[in-house]
Amino acid sequence: MTGFPDTLRHWRQARRLSQLDLALEAAVSARHISFLETGRARPSREMVTRLGDALAMPLSARNGMLVAAGFAPRYPARDWDDAAMAPVRAAIDHVLRNHQPYPALAIDRLWRVVDLNPAAARLFGALGVGAGDSLIDLLLSATLPQVVENWPEVAHHAARRLRTESAAMGGVEVLDRAATTLSEVPAPDGTVHAPVIPTILNAGGMRLSLFATLAQFGTPEDLLLEDLKIELYFPADDATREAFEAMA
Repeated sequence: MTGFPDTLRHWRQARRLSQLDLALEAAVSARHISFLETGRARPSREMVTRLGDALAMPLSARNGMLVAAGFAPRYPARDWDDAAMAPVRAAIDHVLRNHQPYPALAIDRLWRVVDLNPAAARLFGALGVGAGDSLIDLLLSATLPQVVENWPEVAHHAARRLRTESAAMGGVEVLDRAATTLSEVPAPDGTVHAPVIPTILNAGGMRLSLFATLAQFGTPEDLLLEDLKIELYFPADDATREAFEAMA
């Protein structure tokens, strides 16, 4: 188990802050930060919380730092079916169902599908993905390069998003490894054709052009909810809009 001094140093360095920078953010002296990182001082529970805020640490990492400092974790990790999650499940269901006839799904921190609406079930089902499956596995499979017309652009942006999400969580091996693999796809030509890069699927005699927006919970106090993302897909052209309206 990593001790508190190493944990604090790891997150300070991950955020690219000097001890003085962190001291200013946490409203303590740089000397105290130095003592905490060398083990010459032990933090209070309130200090660990303050450092977690200053470092913008994810809830799971804050729990880990509390435990490393000798305190009980603060944030729970409820199951999706927990009774306390009922309002959340209802909210997500409302968003997904009302996004019909366009695809929408909810994914966790490792891009596993938690829930999806009927349009997404049809679209991703054709690609072999359903509830409980991983979108990362799909990204790394041989399927998408065969059916995505603009695969280099899609792979490039997926790699960038994976790296960004991993960095925010202090480094996640699964995300970093996937980003590295996708980075090996030959780079796009760099020409900007549109304000947003769509994913253009061409399979089974149908051509669909889609872009996505992401939504997250604004005040999570649970590990599952902090990592949960809702992806809403929209048609990038009239032909795609008409196709989904016809399928509905």
